[in-house]
Amino acid sequence: MSNTRQNHHPRPEEHGGAQRPVYQGAPANALPLTASEDRQWATLAHFGGILAFVPSLIIYLVFRDRGPFTAQESKEALNFTLPPSIAALTVWALSFIPEIGGFFAVLNAMIWVYVAVSSVIAGIECNRGRPYRYPLNLRRIQ
Repeated sequence: MSNTRQNHHPRPEEHGGAQRPVYQGAPANALPLTASEDRQWATLAHFGGILAFVPSLIIYLVFRDRGPFTAQESKEALNFTLPPSIAALTVWALSFIPEIGGFFAVLNAMIWVYVAVSSVIAGIECNRGRPYRYPLNLRRIQ
């Protein structure tokens, strides 16, 4: 038996079955978010600040073109969480230095407490449908 015969897959019309539709793929543009989904993702962008800047970055990149409230609030959350996340990572690395590491460990904890509390406050306000602006925010990402 030849190699082409072994790899032959019969077509539906060869067996009398109905022809399967050709796969068309997913639409290029995703649907806009509903009002409740828009508020939900915007809220999650703020609550995600507890885990540093990564959740707000992902939400901003994925949903910024699908909901105006999500775009605005995820950008605000990203602008707020990025600098303290970098600072906390730096301070965490410095906490391994003998004799002064304890100071940096406490400073790291203080940074995360501030970011977590601020993120929760922002998330609660955003869940109520109100835009939130962090008092200390560089707003570098436009």
